[in-house]
Amino acid sequence: MESIYIAITGCQHYYGTKVLKPGTIVRLEKDLDNDYDDEAIAVTLAPLGQVGYVANSVGTVPRGCYSAGRIYDKFENSAFAMIKFVTKDFAIAEFLEEDFIKVTIKFRLKEKRKKKYKNKT
Repeated sequence: MESIYIAITGCQHYYGTKVLKPGTIVRLEKDLDNDYDDEAIAVTLAPLGQVGYVANSVGTVPRGCYSAGRIYDKFENSAFAMIKFVTKDFAIAEFLEEDFIKVTIKFRLKEKRKKKYKNKT
């Protein structure tokens, strides 16, 4: 499947882009109570909370990225994305399919347990 990239904007209203690092997994949550955008998708980072929004206007969606409106129907209430690039004003993230997240989390948990066990002997 071809990769889907999104831009995360509005970071200056929260913690800035300094909290977003390449490889970081962020959660995408539909913002159903947003008065300005019916397809708004909030971006959150545990444990900080909201760090921005998925770009959804002509002036904020970089070329090659999907807008919030284009990915809005690709998931129920929440999904995940991995940060790929960070600039001063926004970040580019890759939208992750649900199956990818489940496999990655399971693999990483087993890998950490294995390393801890080896260090004890």
